[in-house]
Amino acid sequence: MQSIADLPHSSAGLGTFGWYAAYVKHQHERKAAELLRRKGVEVLLPLQKVVHRWKDRYKTLSEPIFPGYLFIQSNLEDKWKILNTPGIFFLVESQGKANTIPPEEMESVRRLVASGLPVQAHPYLTSGDRVQICAGPLQHVTGILDRFKNQYRVVINVELLQKSVSIEVELCNLKRVHLPGKPAIDTSMRVNSSRAGLAAGVSPNK
Repeated sequence: MQSIADLPHSSAGLGTFGWYAAYVKHQHERKAAELLRRKGVEVLLPLQKVVHRWKDRYKTLSEPIFPGYLFIQSNLEDKWKILNTPGIFFLVESQGKANTIPPEEMESVRRLVASGLPVQAHPYLTSGDRVQICAGPLQHVTGILDRFKNQYRVVINVELLQKSVSIEVELCNLKRVHLPGKPAIDTSMRVNSSRAGLAAGVSPNK
């Protein structure tokens, strides 16, 4: 366990509340989250319902969307209290500092959980068309467009964790997000065939 003198400071600075990711002992996410809540720490543990087949029956369980991680809102003044919680290994860091997770990524995670829609683990992506969902319970959520076989999915990244989840979408409910420094393209993606998708500016995954 680190001593309090060894604890790195947040890139956002003490006193500023932000969301951080904590790496947790395998299958101890719930227990660690409950212990942190008892200490007055705000915790988000994204869960989804998963159906498992056990011998001759099926059972529905709630499982973490990001196994091994908790999201914690803190100003890091209580970091010692967080790291002394059983099951918590460390806060996810970059270059020796615990970095905050961008608010838009946390909002996407929150809305994804609230929607109740099924998600699945997805390889982390660093390239691809960035899109925004235009309709339904995930309206305005942004992510990266991916294609798997004949299905299109929007991949939602949590960059700090190098983790992603994806959800199946219809291209008619997506629009491309303008990236700074590039010409604005206001193209709604409408697909009757893969060729129509390419004409609308959709790049199918290789």
